[in-house]
Amino acid sequence: MSNAIEYELKGDIAVLRANNPPVNALGHAVRSGLIAGLERAESEAKAVLIVGAGRTYFAGADIKEFGKPLLEPGLPGVCTRIERSPLPVISAIHGTALGGGLEVALGTHYRIAVPSAKVGLPEVHLGILPGAGGTQRLPRLVGADKAIEMITSGRHVSAPEALELGILDEVEEGEVEAIGLAYAQRILDAGLGPRPVGQMPRPEVVDFDTAYEAAMKRGRGQIAPATAIRSIEGACHKGIDAGLEHERNLFMALLNSPQREGMVHAFFNERAVSKLPELKGVAPREVSAIGVIGGGTMGAGIAVAALLSGLDVTMIERDADAAKAGAERVSDILQGSVKRGKLTNEKFDAIMAGRFRASDSYEALGDADLVIEAAFEEMGVKKTIFAELDRVCKKGAVLASNTSYLDVNEIAASTSRRADVLGLHFFSPAHVMKLLEIVVAADTAPDVVATGFALGKMMRKIAVRSGVCDGFIGNRILKTYRTCADHMVLDGASPFEIDTAMTAFGFAMGPFEVADLAGLDIGWATRKRLAPTRDARERVATYADKMCEAGHFGQKTGQGYYVYEKGKRGGTPDVNVTALIEAERRELGITPRAFSQDEIQRRYMCAMVNEAAKVVGEGIARRPLDVDMVLLFGYGFPRHWGGPLKWADLQGLDGILADIQSYAKEDDFFWQPAQLLERLVAAGKTFDDLNKGDTV
Repeated sequence: MSNAIEYELKGDIAVLRANNPPVNALGHAVRSGLIAGLERAESEAKAVLIVGAGRTYFAGADIKEFGKPLLEPGLPGVCTRIERSPLPVISAIHGTALGGGLEVALGTHYRIAVPSAKVGLPEVHLGILPGAGGTQRLPRLVGADKAIEMITSGRHVSAPEALELGILDEVEEGEVEAIGLAYAQRILDAGLGPRPVGQMPRPEVVDFDTAYEAAMKRGRGQIAPATAIRSIEGACHKGIDAGLEHERNLFMALLNSPQREGMVHAFFNERAVSKLPELKGVAPREVSAIGVIGGGTMGAGIAVAALLSGLDVTMIERDADAAKAGAERVSDILQGSVKRGKLTNEKFDAIMAGRFRASDSYEALGDADLVIEAAFEEMGVKKTIFAELDRVCKKGAVLASNTSYLDVNEIAASTSRRADVLGLHFFSPAHVMKLLEIVVAADTAPDVVATGFALGKMMRKIAVRSGVCDGFIGNRILKTYRTCADHMVLDGASPFEIDTAMTAFGFAMGPFEVADLAGLDIGWATRKRLAPTRDARERVATYADKMCEAGHFGQKTGQGYYVYEKGKRGGTPDVNVTALIEAERRELGITPRAFSQDEIQRRYMCAMVNEAAKVVGEGIARRPLDVDMVLLFGYGFPRHWGGPLKWADLQGLDGILADIQSYAKEDDFFWQPAQLLERLVAAGKTFDDLNKGDTV
C-alpha cells in the first residue's frame, strides 16, 4: 500500500489515514492508497473511516500533476469505488475539504467534521468544473439551486453551514480521528449500512437556462461557471452513471480550452510573482510602525491597509484641520468594515485608540520604521517631502513614495540616503485593491526591496517588482493601449463602441468608463506634464482636454464621457463628447470609418501586448508573468485569459506581430514592433518560455 495512506485496524473499523503533507493533496500515491486500503478493509473490517493526518483532510488535487498525463486510478474512479463499497465509509473532516477533497467526501456514505472545517468546490477558479462527481452528488444533497451557487462561486463553506445544507451529517468538537471513530461506531451499533449519495433521489429541475445566462453575464466571457450549470442540470435528468459521464465530457472540454490554460497560468503565477531569486537569503528590515504622508483617499486607504495588517500608523497632513479630516476618512473606512462584519467594534476601538494617530508635524515620524508618501503627484512636492523625511526619520527607516508615474531616482536624490528609498505604488482604493508595484530605484538596497515585499505580504497584496520608467509597468502599458483607443476614436470609432467591445472581451469596464471613474483630470495632468518632451510625430487627441477645460472630470463632477445622474447606477453617453470628437476630426481632415468589435479588440490588445513586450525587453518587468499579474490585479484584465502576454501566447505571437506590422503602415511611429516580440517570433518561442528561464 502507498505510504501516503496509512492503514490501521481499530476494532471493526479500518482507518485510512492520509499522510501526504503539507495538505494531503490527492496525487497518484494517495489515490492508489485509497483503493488499496479500501480493498484490504473489505476483507477484514466492518466499516471504513477516511481521515487526514496533519492539518487537513484532502485540500484538493495535487498541483504538481497539472498539465501532466493522468495516472490511473483517476479521482472519478476512486470516488465511485468508495461509493460502491459494501461497507459503510465515513469521512472525518478537519481543515479543508476542497475540490477533489470534497468529491472524495461526497463519495463516502457519511460525513462528520469539526466546527472549524471548511468545504467547497472551487474548480471554476482554474477554468474547469468539478470532474469527480461533484456536480452530480452535491445537487442530490443540497438541491440544484444551492449547488449552482456553491459551484459557480467556488466559495468555501463553513462546517456549520455545510451541516445545515445537508453536506455534513454531524459537526462535533474534538480531535478529528477520535470523533470520526466514535461516529463510525455509532453507525455500526445502529446497524446502518452504506448510503450512496449517487443513489439518492435526483434534485428537482430549476430554471437552468436563466441560471446559465446569468453566469455567462457575470463571468464576462468565462465559460467554466456556465458549463458547470449544464453539468448540474444533468444530475436532474440522468442516473448517476450517465450523469458522471456527462460531467466528464464537459470537464474534458474545459480542460482542453484556452481559458483553462489562462486560469492555471494566473493561479500559479499569482504565487510565483513575489518570489524573486535576487532576494533569496536577504532579510527584510523590521517594520512595526509606519508613517503615511497625506490623508486623502489614497493615504487613508494605505493607512487602513496597514492598520488591518497589525501595524501602528502615524498619518501626517499639512495642518491640524487636514489631519482631522484624514483621521475621519480612516475611521469611516474602518467603520465600513465593522458594518460588513469584517471587523469587530472592539478591534475598531483598539485601532483608533492605540494604533492610529494623525498629526501635522513631521517630528511625529521619528520612530517610524517605514514611511509612505501619498501626496500630490508633482515632483516638487515629492522632493520637499522627502527632504523633510530625510531630516526627521531615524537611521535605517525605509522611505517610500506612492507615486504613479514619477522618477523614483529623482525623488531619492532629494535625500542623503538613496539606498533607503523605493516606490510603493498602491492602487485605489488601497485597502481593497490587491496589486502593489514595488519600484526599485538605481541605488535601492536589497534589504529595502525585501522590506517592500514583506510589507506587501503583511497586507496580503500581490507584490510585483518594477524598474523605473514613466508609469512603471501598469501605467506605462495603460498609456499605450489608451492611446490606441484614442486613435481609433479619431479614425471613426466612438468611445462608447470601444467600451462595449472591451467589456465584451471580458473587462469589467471599458477604457473610457475607467477614465471617468478615475477622474479625467489625472490624464489631463499627465498630458500637460509630458507635452514639453512629446515627439512631433505622436498623434494626440485634444477633445479630452476640452472636456477638462469645461470642468468635466467624470463621475466626480457628474459629467465626462458619460453623464451621471444622482441615484442612478452607471452613466449614459454624453452627446457633447461626440460633437467634440467630430469637430476634431474635421479639423484634422479625417474621414471617419467604421470599426468592427473584433477589430477594436484586436488593435487594443496588440497595443497592450506590444508595449508589454517593450517593458519586459527593457527589464522594467523582469518576466512576462510580472506584466500579467499587474494587469490582472490592477487593471481588471480578464482572469480567464491569464494576462495580456499569456493571451498573446494563446493567440499566436506570429499573428500578433503580423498585425502590428500591418498597423504600422498607417502609423509607423506608434506601431513600432517590440524587439523582444520580433525575437520570440523568429525563434519560435513564447512569452511563457521566458517565464521558465529561456532566453532569446
